[in-house]
Amino acid sequence: MRRDIPPLAEVRRITEKKRDAWWTVLLVDPVATPLVRFTAMRTNITPNQITWGAFLLGLGSAACFAFGDWQWLVLGAVIYHFSFILDCMDGKVARLTGQGSVFGAWLDFVFDRIRVMVCGVALMGGQYERTGDTFYIWLALAVVGLDTLRYINSLEIFKIRHTMRKQIKTRMRAARRAQNEAELAFMEDLLRDNPQADIEQDLQKARGEAPYTVPAQPGAEAVAGTGAGAGAEAGGAGEALSAAAPKAQVIDLHQEFRRKFPLYLRARSFLLRHRIRAHLISGIEFQMGVFMIGPLFDAVMPATIVSGALLLVFELAIIYKLLLSTRDFTRTIDSFEEERVATTV
Repeated sequence: MRRDIPPLAEVRRITEKKRDAWWTVLLVDPVATPLVRFTAMRTNITPNQITWGAFLLGLGSAACFAFGDWQWLVLGAVIYHFSFILDCMDGKVARLTGQGSVFGAWLDFVFDRIRVMVCGVALMGGQYERTGDTFYIWLALAVVGLDTLRYINSLEIFKIRHTMRKQIKTRMRAARRAQNEAELAFMEDLLRDNPQADIEQDLQKARGEAPYTVPAQPGAEAVAGTGAGAGAEAGGAGEALSAAAPKAQVIDLHQEFRRKFPLYLRARSFLLRHRIRAHLISGIEFQMGVFMIGPLFDAVMPATIVSGALLLVFELAIIYKLLLSTRDFTRTIDSFEEERVATTV
């Protein structure tokens, strides 16, 4: 038994996400986190093995769904929930024990998509055999398509946001570099541009007078003297530049969205205090609506339609939020250009 595993409260802090789906926060974490601690303390099970276990349970759930009768639907729903608990445990065990890997993340993602596809086809196929209603065939395609759309959209939005942040950081670095270059001058460059200053400096040295201060070019600070005196001045200049260095600038790419929807901020703050993300109907809630709520209440068709519609509504909201964010991004980039023009004028 491992004795380096911390108490349950610390395990919660380490393994539970700061923001998560409400289904996970309310119905999964209270069970999964204690199981994670028990698994890490008393077994040698790896995160990848847990991922395999979740996948195999998901296949067992699909087999139950395929029979179509309500009793099998209930059993399939219960098994699917346990499958999802294991699916949440693999990442928590990885964070707690430091056994996470890139391959494990890939395996988890691929198995999740296969599980949804197999369970969706099995569930709707079983209902088609039970009722003869061909609409279930279209629902099977809809379940697979919506799940794929959700994760493709999530990946693309992440890439776009990453690209915007990267471009803003590049512009800020370029602006700071240009500003630092404008504030920095080298004595040899100033003397090369002003030969008369070189002669004057030699004369001052011969007379033992204070060193000549070379006029800086426009936009640059004056740089004085050579030798020890110049070194002291350079040190003082370095300290001055450090003191004048700009503090971290905060870029908000959601200004327009926050301005248009102030009530959203209050609701979001309330949810985040309880670790619940504002995206209330995500892929997780969609799966649970289709594979748990529908089968448990023998209402597969209405539960799937409602879950799919709500998923689309929230996906469209995310896309709209992204659109407003790109406008903030454009304004931010334009502001850098205006500052650059103002600096060079």
